This record gives sequence, C-alpha cells and structure tokens, in this order.
Amino acid sequence: MREVEVSRFVQAPPAAVDPLLSPIGLMDAEGSFEVRDVTDTEEGTEVTVGGYGLELTFWFTEREDGIAYEQVSGPLRTLETTVTYAPENEGTRLTARSRVAVGGPKVLDRLAAWKRRGELGRALRAVADAA
Repeated sequence: MREVEVSRFVQAPPAAVDPLLSPIGLMDAEGSFEVRDVTDTEEGTEVTVGGYGLELTFWFTEREDGIAYEQVSGPLRTLETTVTYAPENEGTRLTARSRVAVGGPKVLDRLAAWKRRGELGRALRAVADAA
C-alpha cells in the first residue's frame, strides 16, 4: 500500500471551491476514465467509470470540509481518496490524499501511486482553474 498527497493553493474562498468538488467533476478532472453511470442516494453517490478495457465503481460521501471516495469494484485492491479544503491567506488550500494498493509485487503499488499522484494533480488543477 502506498499513500500520496497533493496540495494546491486556490485564489478563491472555500465557499467558491466547495461546489466544485462533485463526484462527476472530480472523475472528469482526474482524466483517466470516462464517467459511465451515476447513482445518487441519501448516503452518497456511486459513480462507475471506464476506459482502456477497465471499469471501476467508486462510492462518494460528502465531508464537512470536502469529499471522500473509495473504489468498491475494480482492478485495485485498495483505492481510497479524500479531497479537503481549508481557508488560507484569503484563498483556499486544497489537499488530496490517496491510499492505493494493486495486490501484487510491491513495484506495482509504486507505479499505481505514481499514476495516482498525477491524477490528483490534474484534478486539483482543474478545480483551481474553475474557481
């Protein structure tokens, strides 16, 4: 299991950032897969994405300071992510943290973490650009 963290300052208040942290918005912003299905419930949102012969399903829950999601079906043994925000210097600090495990040789966890860091960086950049 590997953990990655990416942070980015956004020149916008938290009230402007919060609505941008949606399940579909984040999946699109990560840039790896296309959203195929979305199911909203009272407890959270299930999002199925796919591409390159793969399909993954994620469960999203809102947090007071952002959003959390985890893979509930797909090729990875573990993929858990939180994207949080906090006020900072008349703007907002976005932080994305992810735990990822492939379930094979440890080198695969390293590669998955490297790819995940890139996805999280793209997602935070997209949120910052939209704010």
